[in-house]
Amino acid sequence: MKLTFPTTAAAALLLASSLAAMADDSSISRIEPSTFGIEPSEIASIRSQMQAAVDGNHIAGALLLVGNNDGVGLLETVGTQGPDDTTPVDEQSIFRIYSMTKPIVSVAAMSMVEDGLLSIDDPVGKYIPAFSSLEIIDQETGDTRPAQNEMTVAHLLTHKSGLVQSIFAMGTTLGGMYEANVPTDGSATAREVADSLGNLPLLFEPGTAWHYGHSTDVLGAVLEVAAGQTLDVILDERIFAPLGMDETTFYVPASKASRIAEPVHGAMADNTVVRPMLSGGGGLNSTTEDYVRFAQMLLNDGEYNGARILEQETLALMREERITDDVSREYFFYGDRGGWSLGFHLQPVDASDPDGPSNFGWRGIGGTLFLVDPANDFFMIYMEQKRGGPRGAPFDNNVAQRVVYEAID
Repeated sequence: MKLTFPTTAAAALLLASSLAAMADDSSISRIEPSTFGIEPSEIASIRSQMQAAVDGNHIAGALLLVGNNDGVGLLETVGTQGPDDTTPVDEQSIFRIYSMTKPIVSVAAMSMVEDGLLSIDDPVGKYIPAFSSLEIIDQETGDTRPAQNEMTVAHLLTHKSGLVQSIFAMGTTLGGMYEANVPTDGSATAREVADSLGNLPLLFEPGTAWHYGHSTDVLGAVLEVAAGQTLDVILDERIFAPLGMDETTFYVPASKASRIAEPVHGAMADNTVVRPMLSGGGGLNSTTEDYVRFAQMLLNDGEYNGARILEQETLALMREERITDDVSREYFFYGDRGGWSLGFHLQPVDASDPDGPSNFGWRGIGGTLFLVDPANDFFMIYMEQKRGGPRGAPFDNNVAQRVVYEAID
């Protein structure tokens, strides 16, 4: 057999065609920053602050992106993927997004509601029998009493379930019970973790207060029972495959390990080691390029590139405030500011007008953040990996949000 090789011109044409195809498939098409009212001097200032966090040994690298349905007007990267890695951070770097998993699982839940597989008013005990006989704990005495309210799917979506998490209940009786009874090393499945949680008392009556915790982990288990599928299959079929999010997974193939971002201080779990747990509350890894697809879908009322994930009315329902006047804010991260919906934070775009338009989104404990602002027609994504280290970083996800709004305003 005689092997033939393309000429230099043909090879160049083939390469150009391949690059063009890759560009067409990307979720990131660049537009002018001025589309968002962002000036070159503001970009330089933002980049300088991001670089200061790297130079101060707070993080190895970071990425900040602002875009809308027309394209991406701001994409700034600094540093590398890890303290011992010379690979620059870019839109293909893989980050542990932790609690930015929650909005994805919440969208999947509402997709299943649309298909009639569950209702937000369904009792959790319908799917996880351990939640059928709930008790409420008295934190002062440790005594328990039968719950008066039934925990529903809506309570899981809104963190009004009465479930907490040991990290947010340290030093309390209930926190100790969580530490002793709830597996956190990934060795148990989502259903097994949910069973463990269902056999523990709640901090408060479902529906009466907001408290962060394992609600979305239990929601993931509910989805598995309702769909008769594992959570990874549910997310792939309902969100990832339609949006082209083929880099968003619970565990990262070893072949992609060189693209995983790592913190400077402390250590994060090896996300190439496959474990039984598929955590709906914080188990996903993703790239900026992938998460742009999800954020743009939300900005575009549930649709991305012709793929409809949610009906517009469903997404509007998801964005309604759920911390009403009869719900305690004692444990809410932001006190009287902002609110919570069916799966997203709600933050007023203008702090001086708390009743005005809100953005929505959420963040991850590893330093990531995304938010969608329909009123100003943009979404933003910030990616870093941080685990401990010195306080006072000159740039983080809070600063990222502030400087983006300052630049756009």
